[in-house]
Amino acid sequence: MSEAKVEDTFEEFRQEVLASAAANRDFEKIEFLNAFGRELEECDEIEELQTCISPNIRGVQVDGFGFNSDDGLDLFITDFNQRSGLETLTRTEVTTFVKRLTSFFSRSLSGELHHSLEETSEVYAVSRAIHERGGQFGRVRLYVLSERQLSDRFESIDLSLNEDATPVALHIWDMSRLHRLRTSRNQKEIIEIDFESFATGPIPCLSAHLESDVYKSYLLALPGSVLADLYARYGARLLEQNVRAFLQAANKANRGIRDTILEDPGMFFAYNNGVTATASAVDVEIDGDVTRVRAIRDLQIVNGGQTTASLFHARRKEKADLSKVFVQMKLTVIDESRFEEVVPRISQYANTQNTVNAADFFANHPFHIRMESFSRRLWAPAPPGQQTETRWYYERVRGQYKEEQARLDARGKRVFLQQNPKNQLLRKTDLAKYDNIWDDDPVRVNLGAQKNFARYAVRIGEEWKKDTERFDEQYYKQAIARAITFKSSERIVSAQTWYEGGYRANIVNYANALLSHALGAEDLQLDVGALWQAQRIPDSLSSVIASLAEIVNDELTSSSRGLSNVSEWAKKSDCWTAILKHLPHARSIVRKSCSDWTVPFASRRLASGA
Repeated sequence: MSEAKVEDTFEEFRQEVLASAAANRDFEKIEFLNAFGRELEECDEIEELQTCISPNIRGVQVDGFGFNSDDGLDLFITDFNQRSGLETLTRTEVTTFVKRLTSFFSRSLSGELHHSLEETSEVYAVSRAIHERGGQFGRVRLYVLSERQLSDRFESIDLSLNEDATPVALHIWDMSRLHRLRTSRNQKEIIEIDFESFATGPIPCLSAHLESDVYKSYLLALPGSVLADLYARYGARLLEQNVRAFLQAANKANRGIRDTILEDPGMFFAYNNGVTATASAVDVEIDGDVTRVRAIRDLQIVNGGQTTASLFHARRKEKADLSKVFVQMKLTVIDESRFEEVVPRISQYANTQNTVNAADFFANHPFHIRMESFSRRLWAPAPPGQQTETRWYYERVRGQYKEEQARLDARGKRVFLQQNPKNQLLRKTDLAKYDNIWDDDPVRVNLGAQKNFARYAVRIGEEWKKDTERFDEQYYKQAIARAITFKSSERIVSAQTWYEGGYRANIVNYANALLSHALGAEDLQLDVGALWQAQRIPDSLSSVIASLAEIVNDELTSSSRGLSNVSEWAKKSDCWTAILKHLPHARSIVRKSCSDWTVPFASRRLASGA
């Protein structure tokens, strides 16, 4: 089988965008942004991408944004023109896009821009939020998302947004980079660190392995400034990727780290436990009796995320001098083929801060293995008008869906896609989103896929220890029923006359959560058996969702909200509290048309209808 080409990725991505736009009744540009955003969220490049309609102002353009938990700001601009073939993106064009994006940021920062925008627009809220925060961003990242291929002759361009020391980085994601991401084994872009580019140069180390060992380990005394620089450049991508907690200086451990940095930096090495990290390869140089690490490939900090983030924030917020700070790093080099097996164990054994550990809920956890088993064994009934049964493909390991196709010839791939259609791909983070919306805290869902998954991992991990038997076929089919409801909600919201574009994710999340609470208050639950058999929601449920979504939209965009930016407001518990005030109305809506898609709450009716 021939190796996939960039042109193949372009055409595949193009068809996905066209299909999504048709299914969701949305503009192709919006779906292009959403599709790219999902790719970048899944590979831990970004936390979120909220789309917005760019202002009609000459020289200014912004198509998406994201406010990060580490006080970072991401701004996105699209290079999309419904091209039918792969074309070249030149340096001149990139420069133009960057100028438009930096113009948006600088004019927002000054406060001049948002006064000229319509107050009800989402871009007004973003611009105003940037002005209100002033220069207090930990970092600003500019993203150019292109359906073209970046020219081989492209060279870096200068960036200057403001006069303060806010780190600014440009990230260009073209079809070549997307191709590399999609065809890589573990579906994430590898972090390549060259210490030659740092002022410190290569880092002295001690070898902590024997030549006969199946792995290599090194001990490093890493300058605190280098670790802070790495976090500024790569952010949470450095941290163990499956479950990640929000890092801040609020808890006791983090306050202690911060106090040592500010008050006694020379003792940091002695007081701090250091960090534990993994890599797929290192480049070392030996000069006499001294060994130095020159470069690291695929660095992941599996324990010590709090230390890493605290150094970054102390330097930025407190103007801390890190010149006397050194951090012990235990670096283990692991072959890429054994990453899924070994990394979670290192994380588990190294990390003693959390009762339920990140590693406890890694891809090899028996919960995920069981869900994968159900998804390969259970066939979903053919939808009305079709004859072929299909499966909902549970992706236990990142990139598993793509990798399974890659092993097939052309005919095999066609059969696989017929049996496992792309719109029935169920990722771990998707399952976490649906379950947390219905059973836990919808506010967490609005914080992004990884933070929401962290919450889900803790909750399900604890429940698994108490009762593994409850995670049976019915649980899996319930997850699919919720997936069908959620995906239908996306299409329903996009089709409403009141929907003006933007915030769809927040609207859908809270509309489903409001539906869950309304059903619970009526001692009802979704009829999993009926939804599984139909593989679609009935018209009566569609009408209910449309009504609830309008309630949520009105509350999210109400002038009484606590923050000017809707996406930021949606992340606050006060937002959900405000929406729950409409629960009596929601219960009334549900009562009027719930006979054909609900069952009593205590019922455990099987999908067969028995």
